[in-house]
Amino acid sequence: MNIGLIAHDSKKKLMQNFCIAYRGILSKHELYATGTTGRLVEEVTNLNIHKYLAGHLGGQQQLASQIEHNEMDMVIFLRDPLTPKSHEPNVNDVVRLCDTYNIPLATNLATAELLIRALGRGDLEWREIYR
Repeated sequence: MNIGLIAHDSKKKLMQNFCIAYRGILSKHELYATGTTGRLVEEVTNLNIHKYLAGHLGGQQQLASQIEHNEMDMVIFLRDPLTPKSHEPNVNDVVRLCDTYNIPLATNLATAELLIRALGRGDLEWREIYR
């Protein structure tokens, strides 16, 4: 399965810790991430991550394109809802596209853990058929 990883600056350390904790599950899948998030996660986990541009430089649009082409099966987007971003419309595009194309999306740690555990159990295999 193809899994997208995005984290706002204040959530990057949380994303690193999440990926360390679930490295075993994540290592069995193709991982895609915006540039800085991908580099930081790769450094601490040694997972192979396909890195886009940095989010604000077009990485979120690259991920959005994969969603539109049904090439993404799940997105973990640890966002900071309390700090407005200058590129907020791009952020909302990813959320809207996940809703439009029926892509499981986690925007906080609690939902990310639920999705990753479901992935580990095989509960998301329906995506293979959906594609």
